[in-house]
Amino acid sequence: SLPFVAGRRKSAPPGSSNVRPRLQPSAPMRIEFKSAPSHFAAEYIRLRGLTRENAVSEERLRSLGITAETWANDILSTALQGFIAQSDQEIVGYCFGQTKTGEVVVLAVHPAFERQGIGQKLLALVVDQLRQRGHSKLFLGCSSDPAVRSYGFYRHLGWCSTGTVDERGDEILELLLP
Repeated sequence: SLPFVAGRRKSAPPGSSNVRPRLQPSAPMRIEFKSAPSHFAAEYIRLRGLTRENAVSEERLRSLGITAETWANDILSTALQGFIAQSDQEIVGYCFGQTKTGEVVVLAVHPAFERQGIGQKLLALVVDQLRQRGHSKLFLGCSSDPAVRSYGFYRHLGWCSTGTVDERGDEILELLLP
């Protein structure tokens, strides 16, 4: 695992999940980054529904054919590969990419752990992993609304609009790799 010490954070917003750091809020949190194991697939689905923007419920994922079983199978087959961020053995974020297409399919961080560089680090790990698999161009779907945080997040990191949208109406961004 890769150690990472996150900065100070504010307390969790009201109504957020029970995934909270066990350390005092004024103390730096130790975040570990690890390859995402298949046996946490149900937790990935749960956390996806807790994100502050663009949350997707378990029911919605199921309607798209995504269940803990299908997610775990995709990880085991290496169709999906990714990384998790953990604090005190609790998953606080993850990112996954499709190994054949070079698509970054999901990046999720628990609201209590936002704005600490965790999402950026997870994305960088997946980008590097996909680069090592031979991809020279990656892509992802993102909101085209500048008021949504992901809009600026990806662009700040060098992702550029392709001028196209996917079937869900998300703008397709791409990243050219050196």
